[in-house]
Amino acid sequence: MSLAIDLHDVRKVFGRKVHALRGVTMQVHRGEIFGLLGPNGAGKSTLVKIMMTVVRPTRARGTVLEAPVGQKATLARIGYLPEHHRFPRYLTGRQAVEFIGGMTGMDRSACRRRGGELLEIVGMSEWADRPIGDYSKGMMQRTGLASALVNEPDLVLLDEPTDGVDPVGRREIRDLLLALREKGMTVFLNSHLLSELEMVCDRVAILVQGEVASQGTIDQLTADSRRYEVLLDGPVPDWIDGLGGHAVVAGERIKLIVPGSDPEVVQPVIDRARSEGRVIRSVTPVRESLEDLFMRAVRDPTTGKVAAPGARIGGGKAGKGGSK
Repeated sequence: MSLAIDLHDVRKVFGRKVHALRGVTMQVHRGEIFGLLGPNGAGKSTLVKIMMTVVRPTRARGTVLEAPVGQKATLARIGYLPEHHRFPRYLTGRQAVEFIGGMTGMDRSACRRRGGELLEIVGMSEWADRPIGDYSKGMMQRTGLASALVNEPDLVLLDEPTDGVDPVGRREIRDLLLALREKGMTVFLNSHLLSELEMVCDRVAILVQGEVASQGTIDQLTADSRRYEVLLDGPVPDWIDGLGGHAVVAGERIKLIVPGSDPEVVQPVIDRARSEGRVIRSVTPVRESLEDLFMRAVRDPTTGKVAAPGARIGGGKAGKGGSK
């Protein structure tokens, strides 16, 4: 599969001290939805701005849509929704979307046609001719999403696209992103809504203090956490350790934890429990959620502390400042 984004050793230092990005290497396949996660100050927005040529990297190798990082010629093929985007309050939603289309080189008739289609898709057709000054935050986000898609890009970079959007709107945006993927568009998402990302992303990367802590499909990243939980009556069995598991007390019952994803790993436990006449209440396959995976990535395994927000100052520990 070809790559829409292929980055190697991307670094950004602000003022010779604040290390916002520390050797980021990341690949995004064409036609996938890719999620970039990380706490505030991890460097997510800085990385997106480098791809959009808004921020100049201290060092970077790689390509965006097969062109070298930083080449402005690719921007006409990219859609972009910044986290804190602002349109002039006197413009209508329709005018704002058409203006962005014009900036990408679209002719006026194409801007009008495509803008109208997108405003209807994002649920803003009834408000399209009202001034943006009258819009709520959620309406601004919907209009911003339409503007990011107006040029029918090959790659769209969305920074917190559902911020301020109600649950119905988030569902509609999620469905839209899935439809874009079906059409072959590559979608790159920054978001704090981990449950939303888990529902739409093919792959994710977790950025912590400017470094990629992990990258892959959610199944790949949670493989070592997969297990079976067997809930049964009776006292703690003395044989569970010998079958590769362990037991915990769950109220008045016993929960047997058996690591692994293959059903064959839990079958000996079930057979042994049945041979003793125990009542098995449930057998449940379990894996980490994206939130669990995220917390594991940002927590120091030795101290248990969560990584401090902000980019690193010099070569030392995390400090204040940096970029999201």
